[in-house]
Amino acid sequence: MTLLILGLALWWAAHLFKRLAPEARARLGDPGKGIVAVLLVLSVVMMYFGYGAAKAEAAVWWGRSPAMVGINNLLMVFAVYLYAASGTKAALARKIRHPQLTAVKTWAVAHLLVNGDLPSLILFGGLLAWAVVSVILINRAQRAWVPPVARPGAEWKAVVGTVVVTVVVMLIHNWLGYQPWG
Repeated sequence: MTLLILGLALWWAAHLFKRLAPEARARLGDPGKGIVAVLLVLSVVMMYFGYGAAKAEAAVWWGRSPAMVGINNLLMVFAVYLYAASGTKAALARKIRHPQLTAVKTWAVAHLLVNGDLPSLILFGGLLAWAVVSVILINRAQRAWVPPVARPGAEWKAVVGTVVVTVVVMLIHNWLGYQPWG
């Protein structure tokens, strides 16, 4: 459990460094991007192995049910679409100020629906809390928001990207031993 919590803390620290210490981050310049990227990869590795180790001995309060798996899968498709819409500047990304962070929140809630054990509450709840805090910090720092300009073919690119990424993510989950299809 310690590795999971440390990985989650590192994720928070690496992401919030720019928001909480902008001068220190600015002094790092472009090499700071590489440092943050390495810290984020390390945090994901720590969370992955920490979650796997903690899951073996965890208390379970609720589990998967066919209904919750279906809802999870629909939410996951929506989360992937939000992320894709952000990159392509599709219509939804022009209506939601933080589509990527909204995707993370949707992803976290979807996973909490089907994983009712302590490591899942720490991992997915912790990432949900990080996304909420990030939105608050960004909104405080940048009160005004200008929606992105529409791009030609953005909707089709977002839909195709969503289908491809969703299939790949489901196959990876299956390969790792987490059956995503219910």
